Amino acid sequence: MTRPARTLLITGPGGGGRTTVSAATALAAARDGVPTLVLSGDRADTLGAALGVPTSAEPVPVEENLTAWRPDAAAGFRADLAAFQERAANVLDLLGASRLDAEEVTPLPGAEELALLRALRDAALSERFGLLVVDLPPVPQALALLALPAELRRYLRRLLPPERQAARALRPVLGRLAGVPMPAEWLYETAARWDTELAAVEAVIADRGTAVRLVAEPGPAGADAVRSAALGAAVRALPVESVVAGRVLPEAAADSWLAGPLAQQRKTLDEWAETYTVHRAAHLGRDPRGRDDLAALGVPGVHPEPDPVEWPVRDRIAEDGVLVWHIPLPGAVRDELDLLRRGDELVLTAGPYRRIVPLPSALRRCTVAGAALREEELRIRFTPDPALWPRER
Repeated sequence: MTRPARTLLITGPGGGGRTTVSAATALAAARDGVPTLVLSGDRADTLGAALGVPTSAEPVPVEENLTAWRPDAAAGFRADLAAFQERAANVLDLLGASRLDAEEVTPLPGAEELALLRALRDAALSERFGLLVVDLPPVPQALALLALPAELRRYLRRLLPPERQAARALRPVLGRLAGVPMPAEWLYETAARWDTELAAVEAVIADRGTAVRLVAEPGPAGADAVRSAALGAAVRALPVESVVAGRVLPEAAADSWLAGPLAQQRKTLDEWAETYTVHRAAHLGRDPRGRDDLAALGVPGVHPEPDPVEWPVRDRIAEDGVLVWHIPLPGAVRDELDLLRRGDELVLTAGPYRRIVPLPSALRRCTVAGAALREEELRIRFTPDPALWPRER
């Protein structure tokens, strides 16, 4: 499957200028000659306002190499409901259920997020673009959205294990014996279709060319937001490509009223520069509107070739033969870490973020011997356990 070389996920605290930076990033990349698509799930057309071109449910050309798309959640929701009613027609008729007309259906909460994920999948499958720029919601919602494909796939596998489909050949016989339609066939077919679609989205998010660009105003609140967002991205195994400092004030005289805010901004910018690539978006004195304003911000595009990222760090063997698994967790606090093994998975909690991590096959045959947070890495020690090794017959 051909995918774009890069997918850039843009998020940050609410009100930090995520959509503006998404539009500016996409514009800069397009003007660098990279065929670029910018996606937004915002119900209001803030992306179109920033670009100066109204966006719609279909991809809209903005200028050479730049396309914008704001998926229509309502249309997708109606299409999914119609398809579901068609597949479940026999069961609905058996129950005497009344069908819903498309005109009376309004999207349920979460439909916008699902529409954005589906658009991301469709765009990634296209060969038209070298870069996808995704305008995501604020950090907590964005990370929950990015976790959704993997979590839904886990739920499907638990509720409808693939091995149970081995008996699907018996269902027509059972249906004839019972004299009623058997819903299991279409249920499993639907689950398999959902799993395939979710796997495609998950593959885009986990691709080595996918990274996060954080947007925040430099200052105490912005510093806290970036620290928390970077930790959440690390838990989700997403590298932070850069931080865009929004609304950076121009230099002013020492006796100006701007001296205090400027000193605060400089302090935060210096701290960010120690860890991240930092881009400064100039304060224009107004809300950016149109492509001239976006270009004036000075936000760069992104290089189409990704840097290699490995997460977790490759397993290492300590001198005593214990396997040590290294998970990078920048900004993690020891007292806010929790680790639980459940079967072949680890449940990792870092602050407000949680992830269920499948264990590599070698570590499934080990017991957890301890864990420690060192140098912004969670180092988990595993001891081989002969009781878990395959038994010889």
